[in-house]
Amino acid sequence: MPRDAPVTIAPFLTCAIVFSPCCVAVRSASTRERMGCASPFFQCIVAISIMRLTQLRQADLNLLVVFAVLAEERSVSRSASRLALSQPAVSRSLQRLRDMFRDDLLIRTASGYEPTPKGQRMLSELSAILPRLDRMLAGAEFDPTEENATFRIAVTDNAAQVITPTLCRTVLPKSKRVTFQFLAWHDGSLEELEHGRLDLALNADDGHAPERFHREVIYDDEFVCIVSKDSPHTKRITLKQYANGLHIGIGILGGRQTIPEQRLLALGYQRTCVIEVPYFVAAMRCIPGTELIATVPKRLMAGEPHNPRVKVLEPPPELTGFRYLMIWHPRVHTDAAHTWLRSAIRETCTFRG
Repeated sequence: MPRDAPVTIAPFLTCAIVFSPCCVAVRSASTRERMGCASPFFQCIVAISIMRLTQLRQADLNLLVVFAVLAEERSVSRSASRLALSQPAVSRSLQRLRDMFRDDLLIRTASGYEPTPKGQRMLSELSAILPRLDRMLAGAEFDPTEENATFRIAVTDNAAQVITPTLCRTVLPKSKRVTFQFLAWHDGSLEELEHGRLDLALNADDGHAPERFHREVIYDDEFVCIVSKDSPHTKRITLKQYANGLHIGIGILGGRQTIPEQRLLALGYQRTCVIEVPYFVAAMRCIPGTELIATVPKRLMAGEPHNPRVKVLEPPPELTGFRYLMIWHPRVHTDAAHTWLRSAIRETCTFRG
């Protein structure tokens, strides 16, 4: 064969299927018709699935529990006492494990059993798998002190400023095995939620979340207007003053701070944004020494240090408050880990201190 000739694996797969005993049923015409596909590729997938299921049926999963205890106790006698088994039974289980995985897994040393490299890898995997299996079988709640989990959450600048500082102080200290990844909200966040690339989304109730998602109000907020200290505006801005002013916009979704725009358009007004930034904090820091108006959530503003160079004004009464939502996909609605996640976010939002 020439060195640069293309290589295809299809003939080898076909050959493996034809001579594989576990695929005899798939080779029959009637079976292929029932499955709706007779391609060698499809037959290969079926063969692989059958082999994997055969391995699981032949395995005694209780042996994995014995291995985990042995690796932790490093003693047959202590493991036997903990498992309520005899010492010979634990020793036999260890031998069966070695035969199953074709590795010693645990080696006797002067200080007790020590895992081999493969045994160490198995132990790392089992530390995550066994608690999940136990919870699945028992219908138990998710335990963030025992189970490893990483949650990916899309947030706007507002939620990141309001929620994450409190979460670090209240939730993380008692969730030793949980990792949170907060990601910036963007136009494709809901699509990522749809396809399971995100676990949760936090966003203002701007009307963009599809009805098929579950949602819950986690807090209510309202707007305030930030202007320079030397601005002629005092205490409150009227709707006319607001509409005629120059604004700094915050691009959250589709290049627009959607809720103020929606409220104004419903009243027949439109504001002029001469500059747009992606973050509320950046907008507030642009205000001193300018004629600009920044419209920001009150909760977010309350968490910022006092800036003597700006004034905080009440917005036009027509620019009413808004709700902040937690949004998730129906497929994770009853999952114990996701139920815990939503509970943790609620705790963060209701915490005061």
